[in-house]
Amino acid sequence: MKVLLKPLQWLYSLYAIVLFIAIMLVIFPFVIFASFLGKIRGGNMILWLCARWADLWFPLIGIFHRFIYEAPHDRQRQFIFVNNHISYLDSAVLVKAYHQQVRPLGKVEMARIPVFGFIYRNAIVTVDRSSPANRAASLRILRSLISKGISVLVFPEGTFNETGEPLKEFYDGAFRLAIETQTPIKPVLFLDTYDRLHYGGVFSFTPGRNRIVYLDEIPVEGLTKADLPALKARVHAYMEERLRFYKASWIK
Repeated sequence: MKVLLKPLQWLYSLYAIVLFIAIMLVIFPFVIFASFLGKIRGGNMILWLCARWADLWFPLIGIFHRFIYEAPHDRQRQFIFVNNHISYLDSAVLVKAYHQQVRPLGKVEMARIPVFGFIYRNAIVTVDRSSPANRAASLRILRSLISKGISVLVFPEGTFNETGEPLKEFYDGAFRLAIETQTPIKPVLFLDTYDRLHYGGVFSFTPGRNRIVYLDEIPVEGLTKADLPALKARVHAYMEERLRFYKASWIK
């Protein structure tokens, strides 16, 4: 049966990809205009445009979001959001997940994609994790954004989790930033992006639900750099426990 259904999945994936590009091309002139408005105002406008793109694309390809709030979430407050990372679709979902001013930290490689890359590098803060100097520069930009009242989003695993475990090891950056700026951490789980688009290939799209889980915030008030390892371990254990609770499908 799976062999018979495979051509249908390829056709559906092709439809999703073509529609992705078509809608992106529609908003692209407005993104170019917004890029001249500066990193703050222009970046906010570009992320708003990306959210409108997502409002069209996801329903048209049959992917529907469901928000689960394990604790009340105040969109007027500032957070360091930390997400698990399991799919190319995560980048598209994040513009639906966060209905407040936020800047994601993303891999610099994605900025090289034609058209999409222009939108990407004007909407997020890019980082080259292979370069210590670039990582430090990215953190400086994130600190500046926090000082201006904008939340930030980090995938602390750095890249796709292909281990079969709930999470990979975390990098320090998000937790160092939280301690230095005394900004609380808000973990968020993307439970179904792995099933909607497997990291193994772009022709693995499937329609269906996409759950976004807001966990309870983790305060950092009074913590110092000496507390960084314990804070990172606490957040990792908390997110791992909730991924197991929801029976995330990639866990072996």
